[in-house]
Amino acid sequence: MRDWRESDLAPWAAMNADPEVRRYLGPLLTFEQASAWVLNFQDGLDRRGFGFWALEVRASGRFIGFTGLGRVDEAMPFTGVELGWRLARPAWGHGYATEAAVAALDHGFGTIGLPEIVAVTMAANLRSRALMGRIGMTCDPAEDFDDPDVDEGPLRRHLVYRKRPDRTEGITTGRAAGAVPPAGDPHR
Repeated sequence: MRDWRESDLAPWAAMNADPEVRRYLGPLLTFEQASAWVLNFQDGLDRRGFGFWALEVRASGRFIGFTGLGRVDEAMPFTGVELGWRLARPAWGHGYATEAAVAALDHGFGTIGLPEIVAVTMAANLRSRALMGRIGMTCDPAEDFDDPDVDEGPLRRHLVYRKRPDRTEGITTGRAAGAVPPAGDPHR
C-alpha cells in the first residue's frame, strides 16, 4: 500500500474499463474519470492521513489495484469509515485483497484508533462477502438496504459488514507476504 504515482494511471484506467472488474460497481470508467478518482484518492491521503492507497506486489512493484479506508457517503443509511478494495483481474485469487484488507484494518484500528470499520457490498458479490468473512467482519441482515443509486434489480440490494478492533480472532494481523503497509505506517 502506497501513495499513487503517475505510472498507476494507465493500469488503473484499464482495470476500470474491464467489465468483469466493474461488474458490481457500476458503469465502466473513461481514462479521464479514472484519473480524476486517482487525484481524489491521493488528495484524501494527503489531507486525512488515510484513504485509498495504490496497491502493489512487494516483490515486483507491479500495480494491482487499491485498498483503504474512506468516510461513508452522507447519503448512505449508516455512518462510519468504510474499508474498500478493487483489484485488476490478473491479481484475483492470490490472496492480495485479503492481505491488503488486513493491513488497512490494522492501520485503521492501530494507527488511527477507529472504534469500528464497515464494508459494503452488493448481496450478489459473493467474492467480496467471502473476503469480509475471512477478515472477521460480520453482517446483520437488519442493516441490509436498497441502494437508491442502483436501478431496480438483483444488484440493488446491499449488505453492511462491521468489525471492531477486538474482533480479531482467527485473523493474521501481521504483514502477509506481498502486502506493503501504507506510507507513514510505523510497521513499514
